[in-house]
Amino acid sequence: MNNYKIDDILKKALSGNTLKKDEIVDILSLDNENDLNKLYNAAREIRNRNFMNKIFLYGFVYFSNYCRNNCNFCYSRKSNNIERYRKNTDEIIDISLRLKDSGVNLIDLTMGEDPFYHNSDFKDVFNASFEAKKQTNLPMMISPGVVDHDLIDRFSSSGIEWYALYQETHNRNLFELLRKDQDYDIRMNAKLHAKSSGMLIEEGILVGVGETLEDIADSILEMKKMEADQVRVMTYVSHEGIPLKGDVELNKELEFKTIAVMRLLCQNSLIPASLDIEGIDGLKPRLDAGANVITSIILPSEGLQGVAQSCKDIDDGNRSVETVNKILNEMNLKAATSSEYSSYISSRKALYV
Repeated sequence: MNNYKIDDILKKALSGNTLKKDEIVDILSLDNENDLNKLYNAAREIRNRNFMNKIFLYGFVYFSNYCRNNCNFCYSRKSNNIERYRKNTDEIIDISLRLKDSGVNLIDLTMGEDPFYHNSDFKDVFNASFEAKKQTNLPMMISPGVVDHDLIDRFSSSGIEWYALYQETHNRNLFELLRKDQDYDIRMNAKLHAKSSGMLIEEGILVGVGETLEDIADSILEMKKMEADQVRVMTYVSHEGIPLKGDVELNKELEFKTIAVMRLLCQNSLIPASLDIEGIDGLKPRLDAGANVITSIILPSEGLQGVAQSCKDIDDGNRSVETVNKILNEMNLKAATSSEYSSYISSRKALYV
């Protein structure tokens, strides 16, 4: 792509106009360092225009790694022979309180589709999430997998702000390969129902799983169309016991470009830089690409896992707010206050009243 064309596409995005699919594919195809710098500069300009230098911090509590599904990309897939755990309500509350004390803006309660909860009407999950929210007084994100609409309504009516449920791809054939024996439309409709019930929603995709650049472009346009409040991309990480193979070093630049294009199109949405791919060493390039949320901040020595990387940088404390703040200071960025994050949530909810 010539310099004239990329300059026109970036100018179009900076003016607030939606890019077309072929323009997104052109941007995702960039491999020249000068062109990539233009892309990342444009993404940061849009982020700074909408969020100044503020970065939101998410505390992560992966409280159960049991799962009824056999996804071909997931370490916690049902048939994988791994050490399983399930945190009880008191443990979840204690971890949440200490994450609050460390300085996070939100508590993200994540689980596999644990049959224990799915077969018991989620009573323990409701108790843990409601009590953790009450005691921390922080916004809460719940990531329980696909659940019935009436359960989503219960989360919404109780004041849980976020429902996170990732499609991973919006190519139905690839979805079928990744999420074996699962229904694309049921999964999509769950998050759309959450949005209609008043919850904010997070949607996400993977790169490095056999997708094309056209697939990524379709996903970004779909996420913009559905008005997802938080949009996420992560590079696929291989693990023993997972059928799908991937190469982080090969695909992470594509993740950075996808973050940047998401910022060009979803200008007011939150976009995470996950610590779950490369740990703390991978934070800076994701922020440089236009991300404005840091996810997967995990307390050490609690027996918690990450999702993509089950152990990376956890027990040595490198997924802590303290370590993150050192990097933010080096980049002239600043962790947002709780009131600033609450203001963002209020502003998003006001759009859909």
